[in-house]
Amino acid sequence: MKNVLEYLENSAKMFPSKIAAKDEKAQCTYSELLNRAKEVGTFLSDKIESRSPVVVFSEKSVEVLQLFMGIVYAGGFYVLLDPSFPTQRINQILTVLNAGIVLTTPDKRDKLEESGYKGSIVFFDDVKSDIDENKLLQIRNNSIDTDPLYGIFTSGSTGVPKGVVICHRSVIDFIDVFTDTFGITDKDVMANQAPFDFDVSVKDIYSCLKTGATLIIIPKAYFMFPNNVIDMLEDNKVTTLVWAVSALCLLNRLHGLKYKVPSAIKKIMFSGEMMPIKQLNQWRAYYPDAMFVNLYGPTEITCNCTYYILDREFTEEDKLPMGYAFKNEKVFLLDDEDKEITEAGRSGEICVAGTALALGYYNNPENTAKAFTLNPLNSAYPEMIYRTGDLAYYGEDGMFYFAGRKDFQIKHMGHRIELEEIDSAINAICGVDRACTFFDTEKNKIVTFYVGEAERKEIIDAMKTKVPEFMIPNVFMQVDEMPLTKNGKIDRNELKEIYANKGKK
Repeated sequence: MKNVLEYLENSAKMFPSKIAAKDEKAQCTYSELLNRAKEVGTFLSDKIESRSPVVVFSEKSVEVLQLFMGIVYAGGFYVLLDPSFPTQRINQILTVLNAGIVLTTPDKRDKLEESGYKGSIVFFDDVKSDIDENKLLQIRNNSIDTDPLYGIFTSGSTGVPKGVVICHRSVIDFIDVFTDTFGITDKDVMANQAPFDFDVSVKDIYSCLKTGATLIIIPKAYFMFPNNVIDMLEDNKVTTLVWAVSALCLLNRLHGLKYKVPSAIKKIMFSGEMMPIKQLNQWRAYYPDAMFVNLYGPTEITCNCTYYILDREFTEEDKLPMGYAFKNEKVFLLDDEDKEITEAGRSGEICVAGTALALGYYNNPENTAKAFTLNPLNSAYPEMIYRTGDLAYYGEDGMFYFAGRKDFQIKHMGHRIELEEIDSAINAICGVDRACTFFDTEKNKIVTFYVGEAERKEIIDAMKTKVPEFMIPNVFMQVDEMPLTKNGKIDRNELKEIYANKGKK
């Protein structure tokens, strides 16, 4: 197998009349998804060059999924661009891609043109063509498994977004293992929470296409009204959640499960950030018999490289393991001198090798060369690795444990401190629902924002029983909710702005 379209074609053959995808407005069967994708592919086939990007300027939907598959039939790769982004960011991404064609809807044309885009704009309803099987077959015959499949943009340290490009082979290798490891089959109904420009959605889309499962696309707006989310999960008998940590926490915070407990859920997987044990245990109380899985991995290695299926109870003082590497992925730790760490308790940078690695950052050789390097442990032949910038250590049980980011490591009062360790300690305190800590380098202060009813003094008193004095934050700021990035992670930049603006008053 060399092309993800084989997933779609096989499922359409096995389950032609089964619902492949459904959102709040529309749905399509596997047969309809296949036919629409071929129409789109035929339409685009003489309008794009092979292996070139096609931008879909839209929110996620059934229609967008059909366009994605059509772009792949045409030999291109797809990039979803969120219309809610500021025009500057839209311009930056379009400049990096240099895309000749953007697919969108009429109501979004003005925003697209405001961003400075000068290429071809085609509306969804105008993407029509009779299917040309011979043309599509010719494109497929000229394809290889390392052709790009999709691009996802992440933040860049210079302020310019980096476009991670993932190929067919990486997705095929990962999804085959992912669905097998967690027993995802055609009997499953997966609820998609993540935006389609966030790699969590890749697991939803391709797990369904491979197995013939049904994909339920939950609109982003629903998460502000959790009863809508819960009703959608229950009405569609959803069995599997592969969600960002923040989405699960948000549903807890807004008491979604107190309204109703969807009855069919059997698997709950989470990633993106450290899951607060308190929040995890609330979910486990509602679903004592479900499989819970902690997933870890950056976009650059096709979703995830380690997993841990929870096999015991955890207290709020415990640390959740990252677990073990997925099959066909090599995960290891390097110290500051590029020596491998094998002993327990000593942290190092998480590095990954294998076919799951991205092709690199699109039109960005400098950043690609920094992150994707030759394995310093292998002098026998060139072996590419991805340096995640994340830190971990081996526990006595042989599993990986997350130890923060290299760039979240600070020096305060002469001590090296991982900010995630402070967050973990605060999250375990009664009266705190969520915490996020950063370092004010100018004033040499540790600053913590938190959601919850606890008072500053209560937190400090509890912290004194958990961590050394030098790890207790100097500033506490209480907020009603954590600001989130589009990808569902805590927006540290917005917290820093709130902190800075308060200091000016």
